[in-house]
Amino acid sequence: MIFDKQIALETAAFLLQIKAVKLSPKDLFTWASGIKSPIYCDNRITLSYPNIRRFIKDNFTKIVADKMGSAEIIAGVATGGIAQGALVAQELNLPFAYVRTSKKDHGLTNLIEGRIEPGQRVVVVEDLISTGKSSLEVVNALKEAGCVVLGMIAIFTYNLPVAEKGFEAVNTPFYTLTDYDILIEKALEINYINSDDLKILNDFKISLSGK
Repeated sequence: MIFDKQIALETAAFLLQIKAVKLSPKDLFTWASGIKSPIYCDNRITLSYPNIRRFIKDNFTKIVADKMGSAEIIAGVATGGIAQGALVAQELNLPFAYVRTSKKDHGLTNLIEGRIEPGQRVVVVEDLISTGKSSLEVVNALKEAGCVVLGMIAIFTYNLPVAEKGFEAVNTPFYTLTDYDILIEKALEINYINSDDLKILNDFKISLSGK
């Protein structure tokens, strides 16, 4: 769920301003889950803009303080959540680690990089949530390591029911700075998309409503 409507609108405006949102109704994007989508939100590009990077870090920090104030360590999801997670950990003066969705096939074959102790209360940082599959793999890896996962924070969610059900099933809340509906609302307002685009994007959302 979004943390705050005004922050959500500001985040959406930033993403559109830097053209992090890509539309391709004819040549569809393929997500890691295999879903074919007319839209792709590339949140990693935010790291190239200091003011936007700071805005995201500040609001992530606010969410942790307001919703997960007992956090003892920040864990980023590799690779999209590593940079923002490290910034949040630095701001809160907390340890940082990151988690892969699968073990390395060489070296120490670590799944978790950094020092995490059983019993530690962890907040997970992700760049975006689509189906939630990779995000939940990280949550489960941390729980298997004996950690208490307080929740996940992310820049953006596509509002897919499968993700919401997945997080509910493992009793892990998640909060995002913005979401699909607000992004599309803002994009239409500033003429980033037109009425034809809106229909395609709404149809796409409806097609995934049962997934």
